[in-house]
Amino acid sequence: MKNKICETNTAPIKRVDVDTVTVDIIENALKNAREEMDAVLFRTAMSPGIREQGDCFPMIANKDGKMVVGQFGSFIHGFMEAFEGELEEGDIVLTNDPYMTNAAVSHLPDWIVLVPIFKDGRHIAWSAMFGHMSDNGGMVPGSIPIKAESIYQEGIRIPPTKLYKKGELQGDLLELILHNVRTPQWNRFDLNALVAACNTAAKRCKEIAERFGDDIFYSTMEIMLERNHTAMSAIINMLVPEEPRVFEDYVCDDGVGMGPYKIRCKMWREGNKAIFDFEGTDPQASSSINFYLNEEMFKMFFGSFTINLVDPQILFNDGFYDLVEVNIPAGSLLKPHFPAALSGRTHALGRIFDVMGGLLGQGAPEAMNAAGFSDSPHLFFSGYDDKGEWFQLFQIGFGGIPGRPVGDGPDGHSLWPGFTNVPNEFIEAYFPLRVEKYETIADSGGAGLHRGGNGLNVAYRFLCDGQIAIHDERWLTYPWGVNGGEPGKRSTKLIERADGSKEWLPAKCDGIDVKKGDLLHFNTWGGGGWGDPFERPPELVLDDVKRQLVTIEGAKRYGVVINKDLTVNEGETLALRAKLSEQRGDVSLFDFGGTIEQIKARCEQETGLKPPQTPVFRKARA
Repeated sequence: MKNKICETNTAPIKRVDVDTVTVDIIENALKNAREEMDAVLFRTAMSPGIREQGDCFPMIANKDGKMVVGQFGSFIHGFMEAFEGELEEGDIVLTNDPYMTNAAVSHLPDWIVLVPIFKDGRHIAWSAMFGHMSDNGGMVPGSIPIKAESIYQEGIRIPPTKLYKKGELQGDLLELILHNVRTPQWNRFDLNALVAACNTAAKRCKEIAERFGDDIFYSTMEIMLERNHTAMSAIINMLVPEEPRVFEDYVCDDGVGMGPYKIRCKMWREGNKAIFDFEGTDPQASSSINFYLNEEMFKMFFGSFTINLVDPQILFNDGFYDLVEVNIPAGSLLKPHFPAALSGRTHALGRIFDVMGGLLGQGAPEAMNAAGFSDSPHLFFSGYDDKGEWFQLFQIGFGGIPGRPVGDGPDGHSLWPGFTNVPNEFIEAYFPLRVEKYETIADSGGAGLHRGGNGLNVAYRFLCDGQIAIHDERWLTYPWGVNGGEPGKRSTKLIERADGSKEWLPAKCDGIDVKKGDLLHFNTWGGGGWGDPFERPPELVLDDVKRQLVTIEGAKRYGVVINKDLTVNEGETLALRAKLSEQRGDVSLFDFGGTIEQIKARCEQETGLKPPQTPVFRKARA
């Protein structure tokens, strides 16, 4: 990386001793700068996906490209390995191409802005931010075509390119890029906001270095990375066993009729090093559900997952990467060969977190969450309104959070850090639709000592003709329960046509014509339950019934009988719990809802859809 950075001041930065107070001051200043990046972005971006939902990820890295503060680290190293040329002060780089950046970004709608930070002619740090653009061109509005078989069908590919050269915007280049998207105004404003956020972080880093000196600024970043290394070393020794463990989960389907697709991972520890091997994961799909998973990115997922599990107060950064080794087979669902389509990678990305939970939880069941991250449901709605103006909505929905050791899973919430829902009032003000229902789905969370969070039923009334696309998961496989907890319910999508007819829609579909007056029921999955449901205090079940989170019939899954006057029938509850406990027998560590064959057999009854066919894999060109 060093030979790709042009510095006019070649005096080396030195490692020096830094007192604890100074370290804490600089650490908090960097945290604040990272928060300021978000504030700048949200106040200047235009698209609802970034401005309202927060689909963006900031970071500040040291001069070697290791994230020190932020949400998603790890990509600068892969990015710079692929970058051709030299970076100078005032340069700002833009890219969105996974294959040209060693999977620094994983699908084309995510645009990365990267800024090398210089002070007095010397490179001292990096700032970076990527945001999900509303459109990237390609086959369908929103640029996540389900039927794509090649990345060439998914929109414009931007190689690592200098958007600014020595501080000067390359206007012709920008216009060429925006000429290839359906929402050029939104993309322009969002891109300017990404640049502004990175420049804000650069300004703050230079101010810190000016106040304390370059050597202290650099040394403090190193100390912050070392602190994380120490913490993660202890966490790995605590959570990762020497004896190998294996866990498998599935992406339900590929959107073109085949599935499920297996993700398999084996985990073990050698000394202080955690090793993850994805050998046995299914080969790459012919459609767009492939997820090009950079090994460094997986390390980031692992670190974020375990730190939030053990102690969220630990500063998450890239300091621990030498403690983790990752093997992902080439040509698999998680490392497809070019030019495989990648736009629908959200489904496998979400499933990675459930896989990690299943792996780590086998050694510490009492600390394990059930399944429920599962996916980020997408809804697209586009067309021409009554004024003849083009509109294009991209929205991320939420499912049920899994039951946890510390309590129930929240209902209808996102597990992505910092994500929020787009307010219904915003949607109704800017798009030709009306949200007629936004409520939890009673009984959709898995029963357990700690209940899984319920999914959401959001009912959208379309106020003009247009087209919709849906991207969701857990319509075939269940969000599994743990420690005796039951699985959450599966997702469904039902459209009531203005003519009175009803139609079940696949969880992955695009190009669906809708008419004015049609009503879409966008129902998401529930989180898996945690612990024996027959041990849940009956008064908590009664409270859930009163809050309409559990029905009177659904309370019987907990062995609780509720009277019509909304009181607990204690005698019948004791008898029912004894009967159900005897019928069930010993509790299992995982409850997947049955084998894949059993799950497929009852799929149509529960979701209105026929199960997918077993995938037929073609040998991909390396």
